[in-house]
Amino acid sequence: MKNQKIFPGIILLGFGLYFFLTQNNHVTMLKEYLTWPTLLIIVGIAFLGQGYGGKDAESILPGVILVGFGLHFHIAGKLAIWPDHIGVFILIISLGFLLRYQKTGNGLFHGILFLFISIVLLFYDEVLKWMGLLENKAASIINFWPFLLIAIGLYLLFIKRK
Repeated sequence: MKNQKIFPGIILLGFGLYFFLTQNNHVTMLKEYLTWPTLLIIVGIAFLGQGYGGKDAESILPGVILVGFGLHFHIAGKLAIWPDHIGVFILIISLGFLLRYQKTGNGLFHGILFLFISIVLLFYDEVLKWMGLLENKAASIINFWPFLLIAIGLYLLFIKRK
């Protein structure tokens, strides 16, 4: 049975604490973390609380996405080794699908697909160097890889119907 009190409870608690800390000028060491990505994290934690504590597994995906994006925006400017790349966002979405799959049994294909795309995007430069062995033939193929994604998407939408 779903417990619908967890999500609004965490939202009110988190936002109240956030606004209290922003108004309280004595807490200077947390000042740099009291920005809009923190609000994303609070809402994401509320979704995750609803997903795991409230037995509403469909809330896991938006929870992971919001917490992941919020953490990314906090970390990207502060940690030099953290990649600020579109592949990180797709990796976070993949993690959300895989964690939801763990609870519901749905979304494994989506999680693996997004994981594969994120790995290709994160290591795109290395993939191009590797394909440098096939430089002449691969150069024309590399420019058209987005069309492969479009073709697979169209296939899944219109042709592969159960």
